Amino acid sequence: MPDVHGVLIIARNGDRTEFYQDPYTYEPSFTDSTPLGATQSHQLGCSLRSTYLNPSSPSYIQGIRADLVQNDQVLVHAKAGGEGTAIFDSGIAVLQGLFPPNSKNMIELANGTTIVTPLGGYQYIPVEMAPSGVDHALESWTNCPAFENHIKDVYASSEFQAIAKSAGTFFSFVHDYVFGRSTTLENAVRWNIYDYMDSQLTYNQTYAYRLPPTLIEQARGYADYHENVLFSDKEIGGIGNIAGRTILHPILHSLQRITFDDDPLRLLLLETSYQPFISLFHMMEMVNEYPQLAAIPDHASALAFELLRGPAPERREFLRIKFKNGTNDNFETYHIFGHQGDIAVTEFMYRLENFAITSQKQWESACGVHSAYFGITSAAENMNMLFTAFSVFFLLGMFAFSRFKRRRATYEYVPVSDVRVAGNEKSRLLP
Repeated sequence: MPDVHGVLIIARNGDRTEFYQDPYTYEPSFTDSTPLGATQSHQLGCSLRSTYLNPSSPSYIQGIRADLVQNDQVLVHAKAGGEGTAIFDSGIAVLQGLFPPNSKNMIELANGTTIVTPLGGYQYIPVEMAPSGVDHALESWTNCPAFENHIKDVYASSEFQAIAKSAGTFFSFVHDYVFGRSTTLENAVRWNIYDYMDSQLTYNQTYAYRLPPTLIEQARGYADYHENVLFSDKEIGGIGNIAGRTILHPILHSLQRITFDDDPLRLLLLETSYQPFISLFHMMEMVNEYPQLAAIPDHASALAFELLRGPAPERREFLRIKFKNGTNDNFETYHIFGHQGDIAVTEFMYRLENFAITSQKQWESACGVHSAYFGITSAAENMNMLFTAFSVFFLLGMFAFSRFKRRRATYEYVPVSDVRVAGNEKSRLLP
C-alpha cells in the first residue's frame, strides 16, 4: 500500500454574516465570521487531524510531526479579498483543530523556570496573506475586465435566459421573503436572494418560522446554477476558470516541493472561498462523472490532494483526490480526467501546468489589465520588498546629502568681524 508523502488542502471558510457580491463585477461587501462558522472550521481541522496526523490512520502523512507543529513542514495561505476577515478566522479555527494546544509547547529558561505558551500550550502557526484587495492568486476574478465580459455573455446566453424565464414563478413568489431585494436570476446567489435567505434562516428564528417549505432549496438550486455557469468554461484555459487557474499555481508549486526529498514541506492549507472549487471540479473533469459537484460547496468543505509514494525500487508518485462537502460528510475519493484510480503526479502536472496562471503578467494578459499585484507572498518576500524600498530611499538621501556638502564646500567661510557694512546698511545690523 502506498504511503501518503504529503497533502494539499483547499478549504472553504465556515459560515459568516450576510455577504453581498455585485452580480456584474463580484465586488464584495464586508462580512464577518460567526461562532457557528468558527465551529464548522474547527470541526474540519479536527477531521483533518484524525485523517492525516494520526499514526494509526491509513492516510497518515509520513514524517510529519503531529504533536507540536514543525513550521517548515506546514504552509498556510488565507485569501485576503472578499470574505477575507471570515476566511482568515476560519483558517485559524482549522489550525486550532489541526494542531490543538499541547502542554509540551514550552521552554525552560536559564533560571530553571518552565514557561508553557498561553491557553494551555496554544500552537502559533504563521498564516500568509497577500495585501488586501490585490490577492489575485486566491481572488483572481475581481477587477478583471475579461471576467466581467464573461459574466455579461453568460447573462445574455439563450440557456441563461431560458432558465430565468422558467424561474419566473419562483422569483415572483419569493419577493415577499427578501424584503425589497431584486428577484432575478442574476441576483440569485450572493447579491440579494440565496445568501440573504440562508443567513436569515440560520440566525433569525422569526424568519425561520415564517419561510414556507422548499423555498430555500429552490433558491439554493438557482444559486448553484448561477455560480456553476459563471465559474466554469467550455475551454480548460477559458476566463470562466480563472479561479481555478490561479489557485493551481500554489498547488503545483507545493507538489514539486513535496516530491523533492530534501524539502521538509508536508502539508499545504489554502483557506479560501467557494469559487476555486467549482472551477477545479470542471478543469479536472470531475463534474463529468460526478454532476452533483457542479454546485457551491457547503461551508467548511475541503478538497484534498494526497501525494502517494509507492514502494521501492520504482517509488513513483501518484495523486488521490478526496472531497468533503461541509461538516456533515466524510472525505470521499473522486476520480479525475476519466481515471478509475489514482493519477500519476507527472500526468496531473502535464495536463494542467500550461493553464496555471503563475505571474502578474499572465494574470494581466488573461484579464486585459495592467499594473496590479499578483500572488501570495511570504513574510520573507514582504521583508525583502520593504528592505529594497528602504535601501532606495537611503541611497537617494545619501546622494542628496553628498551634493549638499559639495555645494557648501564651494563657499569660503568669512568671519563676521571681517564684514564691512557701508552706509545705512550698518545701522540696520546694530541694536
